[in-house]
Amino acid sequence: MEERSNGDRRPSPDALLETTRERGHLKIFLGAAPGVGKTFEMLATAQAKRREGVNIVVGVVETHGRRETEALLKDLEVVPRRQVEYRGRLLDEMDVDAILARHPQLVLVDELAHTNAPGSRHPKRYLDVEELLAAGIDVYTTLNIQHVESLNDVVAKITRIRVRETVPDSILDRADAIEVIDLTPEDLIQRLKEGKVYVPHQAERAVRHYFSPGNLTALRELALRRTAQRVDEQMVSYMRSHAISGPWPAGERVLVCVNQDPSGPAVVRHARRMADTMRAHWAAINVETPRTARLDEPGRDRIAEALRLAQRLGAEVVTIPGQDVADAVLDYAQANNFTHIIIAKSRRPRWAELAFGSVTQRLIRHAGDVNVHVIAEQAQAPDGKQPPRGRRSHHDRPALAGYAVSLLCVAMALGVGVLLREFLAVSNISLVFLTAVLASAILHGLWPSLFACLLSVLAYNFFFLPPLYTFTIADPENVVALFFFAVVAVIASNLTARTRGQAIAARQRAKATEELYLFSRKLAGAVTLDDVLWATAHQVALMLKLRVVLLLPEGASIAVRAGFPPEDLLDEADFAAAKWCWEKNRAAGRGSDTLPGAKRLFLPMQTGRGPVGVIGLDRDEPGPMLGPEQSRLLNALAD
Repeated sequence: MEERSNGDRRPSPDALLETTRERGHLKIFLGAAPGVGKTFEMLATAQAKRREGVNIVVGVVETHGRRETEALLKDLEVVPRRQVEYRGRLLDEMDVDAILARHPQLVLVDELAHTNAPGSRHPKRYLDVEELLAAGIDVYTTLNIQHVESLNDVVAKITRIRVRETVPDSILDRADAIEVIDLTPEDLIQRLKEGKVYVPHQAERAVRHYFSPGNLTALRELALRRTAQRVDEQMVSYMRSHAISGPWPAGERVLVCVNQDPSGPAVVRHARRMADTMRAHWAAINVETPRTARLDEPGRDRIAEALRLAQRLGAEVVTIPGQDVADAVLDYAQANNFTHIIIAKSRRPRWAELAFGSVTQRLIRHAGDVNVHVIAEQAQAPDGKQPPRGRRSHHDRPALAGYAVSLLCVAMALGVGVLLREFLAVSNISLVFLTAVLASAILHGLWPSLFACLLSVLAYNFFFLPPLYTFTIADPENVVALFFFAVVAVIASNLTARTRGQAIAARQRAKATEELYLFSRKLAGAVTLDDVLWATAHQVALMLKLRVVLLLPEGASIAVRAGFPPEDLLDEADFAAAKWCWEKNRAAGRGSDTLPGAKRLFLPMQTGRGPVGVIGLDRDEPGPMLGPEQSRLLNALAD
């Protein structure tokens, strides 16, 4: 085989484009714990840059009263913080607009994981940093390892403290440099005792709990390992951009399954850590089955929350329809060359798995060459207790009406059986009750049909098997017959309920397809731009069951051009979010990372030529604005 020469290798255009993008550079000073000297080192490095002639400003730096840290602020320009009023108090926050107007070469931003005061443009400081980087400003910032999102569960197990302020791993992945401020546990504990981190009485308690030598050693290892992963990624990127040959084996690919289980976020974070360890591409998948349509709102919210977390952590997020979760996941994994599947350990009781099957067991049995990892992560409520298990909605465990109908069906079967007793053998009368079970399954689904099955067994035994009008069975053959009748009734009700669910899902898909077709006909018949906009707003509102406004550029700003129900005005918060969405081509408003206090969620409307406007969505109910199915419909309309 002829080996390719070095001259045949060319740098990757995509990699070179990535290295030349007009975006600020981010350097993170990473520490294992508070007090290791991150802020001090950041300021010392900034002073060296200032002496080299770099234009530097201080966006926000917390000195915590340490004199040696305050001394390093000398000769550095400090941008005054802006004040935000919250519950009668004035809170100081970094003034992003002032920094953008000043536009230095480098800005210092302490405590990357900080949560901004309510009413700020961004809820988190790392989003402020993202805006500064997008404007071409370099940023130095500090971060402790316990604030990294994918390590949240690991840190909680080590320290027994759940950190609430976290930063997505994607921030570290996009950092141009990470410098570990390393300090041995002994040296850090000595700093604590000397009062250089906390006041004396707080330091003593800290050493006994969070800052114990064991905890600090584990956190130090996490910081070093996470930085080593980033360095390895940078090395691979450099090799690709400079066409340096190396071993390029087919890489590992990780697929994590997301459902309504409360442990979803913990499993997603575990998948991110596994992907980091393997240096693997990873994705999160949610399979929408007929049962998904019957989930209650908390269950849907948990799915949306886990998928949003996966997206923040850098995963490819996929939602696909399917009749069986295991089959759909395996088909997708094999079609897309995934080598590992991660799924949470089932929380169903053993009897339920035996009766209805287990997704986990079917995945393991049919996975072939794909590795299946079952994760025993358990979600914790804020008070440390186990959260309640998710419930099905009233469609899955219907109201009394469904059971009343089942009772009526069995009563009718009993009446028919009594009328036919003189003409049919007792064994044939069981088919009448089986019809009642099937009718219950068709009308109201699985649980009412199982209720009808139980009533049918009791009624058939009491009224038709000798001795009559007792639950005693004299003939052993009748015991066997009654047992098999119950088995057949349960299986038939289960299959009928599943077929009913498939039919409902098929009707929903057919309805969505029909609505898309009608929408295309409306657009084809539209004469003016206003007609197109009104048809779009009307169709989106009907399909998503939301209130919709459409905004288009008008001069240097944007303006409402259509809405359903008709609406021409936006309040100040909504208009600010809509304008931000248009200018930055990113989601803003309710439920997003930017201006979440707005009433509406605003999304950019894209075409092949780029953004053309903004769509605003609103509803009265709390929770996520768009579920997976609604997001897919909206994308289909946009296409």
